[in-house]
Amino acid sequence: MMRYIPLLLSVILALLGCILVVTASLHWMWLTIPFLLLTGVGFYDLFFSSNNVLRNYPLLGYLRFASEELRPELHQYFVESDTDGAPFNRNSRQIVYERAEDEHEEKSFGTELDVYEAAYEWLTHSINPRQASETQFRVRIGGEACRHPYEMSLLNVSSMSFGSLSANAILALNGGARLGGFAHATGEGGISPYHLKPGGDLVWEIGTAYFGCRDENGNFDPEQFQNKAAEPAVKCITIKLSQGAKAGLGGVMPAAKMSEEIAETRGVPAHEKCISPPGHSEFDSPRGLLNFIQRLRDLSDAKPVGFKLCVGRRSEFLGICKAMLQTGILPDYIIVDGGEGGTGAAPLEYQDHVGAPLAEGLHFVHQSLIACGLRKQIKLGCSGKVDSAFEMIRRLIHGADYCNAARAMMFSLGCIQAQICETNRCPTGITTQDQTRTRGLLPEVKQYRVRYFQHSTVMEFNQIIASLGLSSPDQLSPELLMRRVNATTVKSYAEIFYQAKENELQTSPTDSFWKQDWAKASSEHF
Repeated sequence: MMRYIPLLLSVILALLGCILVVTASLHWMWLTIPFLLLTGVGFYDLFFSSNNVLRNYPLLGYLRFASEELRPELHQYFVESDTDGAPFNRNSRQIVYERAEDEHEEKSFGTELDVYEAAYEWLTHSINPRQASETQFRVRIGGEACRHPYEMSLLNVSSMSFGSLSANAILALNGGARLGGFAHATGEGGISPYHLKPGGDLVWEIGTAYFGCRDENGNFDPEQFQNKAAEPAVKCITIKLSQGAKAGLGGVMPAAKMSEEIAETRGVPAHEKCISPPGHSEFDSPRGLLNFIQRLRDLSDAKPVGFKLCVGRRSEFLGICKAMLQTGILPDYIIVDGGEGGTGAAPLEYQDHVGAPLAEGLHFVHQSLIACGLRKQIKLGCSGKVDSAFEMIRRLIHGADYCNAARAMMFSLGCIQAQICETNRCPTGITTQDQTRTRGLLPEVKQYRVRYFQHSTVMEFNQIIASLGLSSPDQLSPELLMRRVNATTVKSYAEIFYQAKENELQTSPTDSFWKQDWAKASSEHF
């Protein structure tokens, strides 16, 4: 049968080699040994392997496994078009690479997108454009209860932990943040020495495991928190409720990756598997969350404190809004993460189907705060596939005040979207702790790529809003973003999405767009 031909050939060649060794020369041994080994593997597969493909296709079955290994690279480099790759297509990656190199990113001959396809979006420019600003716009983070407000850039490094990323990657990202004057979020893995060494501004993220501010039982340790929050580099503090790529799910750090350095940063035992719980132990209600925010604000000498979430049940976020109105305790900012966000590793079902996409989640939070009369006191950040000036403008039109980017910043470091972050075999040294691989990433070089990408993207943002006839991001509005709904219908985002009236949930909740969710919402429980 055809499927046994490779095994049969290896048997014949092994026998022929043995005959030549005996009758001609021992030099034939070098040719004979490989075929003897192949024959042994083939017979093992045929009679003893537990893999049904190898039992039925001895030796030949290995071609399937080799093809599976090579398929992602072959598909990315030789099959994908410039516009159909995922999670980021080639055009998106290329624009980041070129800006990171401080090179031109212009293209000739027109768009490759089908502008008549449903879901195509575009901005409405002005016949009377303005001169683009040559400086970056800033957003002040910090309300009335804050003593140390922070001037946030419109594009910053989103949360990525030391452990998920290598030490060299953290050094490069923070060095780029220092050079460019933008913020670097630590991720929930805590503040490592590599976050502090370059001197960039930090947004300290605190997750469900309280890494870096926990006691031996995994509970929040106020003394550790107070000491680290006093660090001058820490400009803001974020409580992570959930993230887009694995909303409602904790995390796991394998024992093999839990080095002495990572363990010390997180405050956990080295060389042991570390599990982050799905929820917080310090609070279990909207009021509890706000009380925890106030507690962190008091312990940090009133630095800006906010929280991050991926929108799930709308009534739960509205419960937080009710608690704000009842207690008067407000976060300084809220970061909305989209369901399309990235992660080092998560089940496919979570990545594909749990959590609201950024457009819907961000719009909902923005409009909810307007309807509660709270939007002017709270700044909104966002994260989830922000990789260009157009994406920044889209997100600000959806309701954000500023943007964070993770994977785009990884591209600026040289990430090639190999999508093997969880294996510790990252080919570019970014998402691995293997020092034979991390040595390939030079922080003193890559920090400039991070800085160039951020600066060029924000300057392009300035140019586009000037083309829209605007002098400030504050003037962006949903009427400026158009979307093709189908072949014959075009609508603006103002027509597609509900636009709340100021205080409508306080003055006429029964007539509100959210009346059912508002009725379900409770400040006492999620």
